[in-house]
Amino acid sequence: MVAQPKEPAAVLDLPTKNGVVQSDVLAKWAANAPLAFIDQYIGNLRRYQEIGIDVGDQDNLRVGAAKMREILDNYSIANTIEIYHGTHTSAVADRFQNHVLPFLGKNLCSGTTCP
Repeated sequence: MVAQPKEPAAVLDLPTKNGVVQSDVLAKWAANAPLAFIDQYIGNLRRYQEIGIDVGDQDNLRVGAAKMREILDNYSIANTIEIYHGTHTSAVADRFQNHVLPFLGKNLCSGTTCP
């Protein structure tokens, strides 16, 4: 018989647990936030054909997404931003099927496979 964990495995660590801030996790989130490290990865980002940003008009990340686009524009990196009606999790299946995956299909290519 295999012992079962008391709690299911977490997919990711959240900065709070039971309403208490986990400072070590919060520090990791801050260090890995795209706006915190974008400047050091510009060389790698230039390798992409285009970068797409997809964010809801009621998403808490919309301000950061707009700032990300501004930074990409300042570095002359091709990008698009699509602002849809909703929150961070509104119509996820529709967003992926009808917007995100077609964008990736068009822009993730290499060599002779590019349109």
